[in-house]
Amino acid sequence: MSDIPTITINGKEIPARAGQTILDVAIENGIEIPNLCHDARLKPSGACRLCLVEVEGQKQPVTACTFEISEGLVVKTETDFIRRLRKTVLELLFYEHLGVCTTCDDNGDCKLQRYAYEYQLDDDVFQISTVNVAQENYTTGNEAIEYDPDKCIRCGRCIRICEEVQMDSALTFKDRAANIEVTTAFDIPLNDSTCELCGQCISTCPTGALYERQAKGKGQCKDILRTRTTCPYCGVGCQIDLNVNPKTNKIVRVTSEVGCIPNDGNLCAKGRFAMDFVASEKRLTCPLIKRNGEFEKATWDEATNFIAERLTKIKTQNGPDSIAGLSSAKCTNEDNYIFQKFIRAVIGTNNVDHCARLCHSSTVAGLARAFGSGAMTNSIDELKNSACIFIIGSNTSEAHPVIALSIKEAVARNGAKLIVADPRQIDIVRFAELHLSQKPGTDVALINAMMNVIISEKLLDSDFINDRTEGFDAMAEALKDFTPEKAEEITTVPAEKIRQAARIYAGALTATIVYSMGITQHTTGTDNVLSLANLSMLTGNLGKESTGVNPLRGQNNVQGACDIGALPNVYPGYQSVEDSAIRAKFEKAWAKELSGNKGLTVVEIFHAVETGDIKAIYIMGENPALSDPNLNRTRKALDMVDFLVVQDIFLSETAQYAEVVLPSFCFAEKDGTFTNTERRVQRVRKAVTPPAGARNDWEIVCEVATKMGYRMQYDGAETIMNEIASVTPIYGGISFDRIDSVGLQWPCTDKDHPGTKYLHKGKFTRGRGKFHPVEFKAPAEEPSDEYPFVLSTGRQLYQYHTGTMTRKSAVINQVSPTGYVEIHIEDAGKLGIADGDTVEVATIRGRVSTLAKVTRTIERGWLFMPFHFCEGPANMLTIDALDPTAKIPEYKVCAATIRKE
Repeated sequence: MSDIPTITINGKEIPARAGQTILDVAIENGIEIPNLCHDARLKPSGACRLCLVEVEGQKQPVTACTFEISEGLVVKTETDFIRRLRKTVLELLFYEHLGVCTTCDDNGDCKLQRYAYEYQLDDDVFQISTVNVAQENYTTGNEAIEYDPDKCIRCGRCIRICEEVQMDSALTFKDRAANIEVTTAFDIPLNDSTCELCGQCISTCPTGALYERQAKGKGQCKDILRTRTTCPYCGVGCQIDLNVNPKTNKIVRVTSEVGCIPNDGNLCAKGRFAMDFVASEKRLTCPLIKRNGEFEKATWDEATNFIAERLTKIKTQNGPDSIAGLSSAKCTNEDNYIFQKFIRAVIGTNNVDHCARLCHSSTVAGLARAFGSGAMTNSIDELKNSACIFIIGSNTSEAHPVIALSIKEAVARNGAKLIVADPRQIDIVRFAELHLSQKPGTDVALINAMMNVIISEKLLDSDFINDRTEGFDAMAEALKDFTPEKAEEITTVPAEKIRQAARIYAGALTATIVYSMGITQHTTGTDNVLSLANLSMLTGNLGKESTGVNPLRGQNNVQGACDIGALPNVYPGYQSVEDSAIRAKFEKAWAKELSGNKGLTVVEIFHAVETGDIKAIYIMGENPALSDPNLNRTRKALDMVDFLVVQDIFLSETAQYAEVVLPSFCFAEKDGTFTNTERRVQRVRKAVTPPAGARNDWEIVCEVATKMGYRMQYDGAETIMNEIASVTPIYGGISFDRIDSVGLQWPCTDKDHPGTKYLHKGKFTRGRGKFHPVEFKAPAEEPSDEYPFVLSTGRQLYQYHTGTMTRKSAVINQVSPTGYVEIHIEDAGKLGIADGDTVEVATIRGRVSTLAKVTRTIERGWLFMPFHFCEGPANMLTIDALDPTAKIPEYKVCAATIRKE
């Protein structure tokens, strides 16, 4: 007997799977069953009663969305009786639904409207609302979401998605019978509730009762053009549909299809509400050349000729290594490939880097040494099935909110145990079995003590260690005296909590590590990563699903920019510039002799300006005047350098230092690819016409290269990707055709390769995984009498990087208008600081004014500042001490003081 149940729908036998509902099977097989309360992301409720069907053996019709299938089930979905019932249900719904389809923004994309036409409801059910203005209720003063109770059918999908998927429980029903409306608890304003402005309620609303406030009146759904592309914000790589009004050439709203990979239709506040920058009046629209200290408009020929002449002269007089380039994690793979090729083949140097140096260079260095590959080992979708998740140094629900949904699902639905190690009581701690609040900069001590427990209590995976790794004995020797008690003295985490964490992690059937810049942005960043690699190998949690070591990349294409070779030591595909055979391959492909010397990193480039070794810098889409550490020093270098070119969509803080500024396309105006944090290469597609006068990033670079005597010409982004595939083994099977609907995960070595869901199955990339003994080292700068606090910096939910894009959004600016510093309530009390006071935060490098956020979510003696804001920039304070291997700065720890102004 087959294990696959077979059911019959409308006379047709259909194979199904145990646990599916009738509606699940029908949808999979293209059988239409009307429904309004169903969303595949939610638990079935049967609330709308529209999916009623007849089932043999059942006395009454059943709701298809809740009725689970069994072998031999016989279902009829379109009998006359069922159609009459559905028509009655629709008439009752329209009795309460007082919207007018012809004036509704959802006209053309509303299920209720479609079913009304299909079931031929009488014209008199389309009533005109007696209240001709959308009610604001819980959205009073909110820039993001509008609620019109006249259009609401009380299906509850908005409430359920907030509870079941977001798990924020911001929404509820109030009143009874015909007066029922959606609101917040006690009718408090939405911005004062637990709402995160993700807009999930809008995404699931079937009738247009919930809608993006700023989209109202800007085009009905029937007139909108939708273009599938990839979100330009964090590294999740959410698939989004840009809804564009072709008459205005403007993005009206952002949607996402349920079931799409990797985000399943879920978006965060930035992805849904922060696209205003695309049509911003502040966009650059023509080249600028600085003359006598002031920018003047120039033609493209003037600007590119000037750049080519100046770079050629500097190269001739000072050599190619006197020039450096900064590529961009915001730009496409194709842009980055052309840029690094320009620096290497045209300029003749390996002085090319980008912001990955400032966020995950220690990931690449550490994981490559331990495993042979410096990327996320597993996939986002696997997180929800992991038995244990260990988050360390990742504020996941703010920096990667859609990935956080999978972690919440793992805990709330699947019973996973969550351990969170973070100095602050971040939001994801709500779901944790255990919170370890370690002192900033003490991660190695914490992880070493956990491994000490695992080894001493014999919780390790000996078979995995013996069969697949090397170096265990040396590492174990280094750990034998690193007890939880010793770690407690360093980390402030109680020894018993460390033991508990070790036992939970080691005892799980599958355990995954999730980390981000709280691990990497240290002078010991590479050591931190190596320690996590040790922990995962020690317990055998690699090379299989729902395990692994999973760094979450911060920007939309920081993974891709690394993959494509925007690094000073490797060509595309992490192929060393110092390997003569690899260099010969690229010399043949590019028809140019190449340098065999490693180049300078981001921070080293600016330090080399001070010594006179760097004379010119070409920056594409980066903003180091706000993102780099020790900003006084960085800005001085930007001002000192002989020649600075900046290519961007706005006149950023960095562009203001430039001698030439070039206006470029943004993501919504170009074709290409981004690679997300799980190594998935995905399409970026043009949705709107770019500003007149702006140009594509790769085309600008090609024009400068050609004017410098090296002809670079491509038909389009697809041609560039084909060249990338030809020289980059891990991208060898990537093509636009293959990733048209769903992206592929590298390594994807040829056109028949399916992509790689998780790495190191059966064998590590380097052969055997390598353990590394790692000793605890203190941060470069520790508190003193003059600077008694430990200051950390990081991201927050509503802003992105240096704010050049998010701060153009009215929705975002309403909830995140300016920067702040978090301080513990007891520290604040001692210093006479109240919440909202203006304070001065100072380090040995500088001082800034900002607002105080008095809280209990941070430990005594510690401070935290987000780095997104140009007012009181946090990076004026941070230290530029570097990890000796990865050259990453120590953003996460420096000594500071604070006082009320």
